[in-house]
Amino acid sequence: MRVVIQRVSSSSVTIEGKVVGTIGYGMMVLVGFEDADTHEDIDWMCHKIAALRIFDDENGVMNLSVTDTGGEILVVSQFTLFASTKKGNRPSYIFAAKPETAIPLYEKFKKTLSDCIGKEVQCGEFGAEMEVALVNDGPVTIIIDSKNRY
Repeated sequence: MRVVIQRVSSSSVTIEGKVVGTIGYGMMVLVGFEDADTHEDIDWMCHKIAALRIFDDENGVMNLSVTDTGGEILVVSQFTLFASTKKGNRPSYIFAAKPETAIPLYEKFKKTLSDCIGKEVQCGEFGAEMEVALVNDGPVTIIIDSKNRY
């Protein structure tokens, strides 16, 4: 599993002209899955995201987590995080999990992350054509891969 986390002052997802998810201060999380991902990967990643200290404390030091700040999270599925660009100029997505594998993982990820932060996460719709808007605060952007834990 791979995530791209952006600290945001606001973020939203629109599908067919309708806003389906919106947050204020917090994190916008793009998440992609591969076939090798397990529930263990999801648990590890969700706890990592909830505890990630990327928000400023009173001294301007990134020392607080999203739960410390009461921030929100917007989750968007993003299979292109597993794009391979080694050959040619057209990315290959053969390493991204197919929908029959990815959808249950995505649903489990959203529920586990909600449980970890103690509030419901906002989200896009798996497989939909989405417009994602965000105001990156910092900018702060973090990439985490569950297969590179150590």
